[in-house]
Amino acid sequence: MRTRRERSPAGQILVGLAVIGIGFVFLLDNLGWIDVDVSFQFWPVILMMAGVLKIMQSRSTNGSILGGFLLLFGALLLLKGMGVLYISWRVVAPLAMIGVGLMVVFRSSKRGQGIDASGVSLGKDGEGDTVSAMAILGACQRRSRTANFRGGEVTAMMGGCEIDLRECSMSGEAVVNVFAMMGGITIKVPIDWQVEMEGVPILGGFEDKTVVAKDGGKRLVVRGYAIMGGLEIRN
Repeated sequence: MRTRRERSPAGQILVGLAVIGIGFVFLLDNLGWIDVDVSFQFWPVILMMAGVLKIMQSRSTNGSILGGFLLLFGALLLLKGMGVLYISWRVVAPLAMIGVGLMVVFRSSKRGQGIDASGVSLGKDGEGDTVSAMAILGACQRRSRTANFRGGEVTAMMGGCEIDLRECSMSGEAVVNVFAMMGGITIKVPIDWQVEMEGVPILGGFEDKTVVAKDGGKRLVVRGYAIMGGLEIRN
């Protein structure tokens, strides 16, 4: 059986510090010590925090690129809202579209997979011992039949991912890192797998609908974040 890996508290600490910082700003504003327009100054912070969490979590180049994009886009909007940077939405919106398009092209060309008409990468069934899926403004489906499943990484941003592992098997423990932002992820697992969820929901949710299995030495650990999104695991 594989050695169990330590769970890093860095992401949870970052979320906690961000909440504490925003709370202090709200307190100072309510006391009249500072004047803050919350309507445009704080929601970009959510994007920046999501970007940092994605970079810290990701084990792939694609995930790091997505995290960097969220971080830079959030910083751009924050500077615009604070009046430090003067840039029109006519420029910001096309830049965001170009960035998303470049990520889709980079991912599809690197993995040698086709893309459908909406620009969403299409998966192939039963390839490899790990699963890698990313859905941005669209839908993504993956199915694996490997006898030695070793985990993977799933990302859904304003889209949905469905991962079917019911025909897989594994020995010991496998870890799947998930990141759902304004999107949803569904993972289907075999009935003899034990599921352990270590996710952090931020205005989102994690739901385990699997049947409680006996300890047969097969454990799937799901780690990650659901930011205004959700994750569901079922048999």
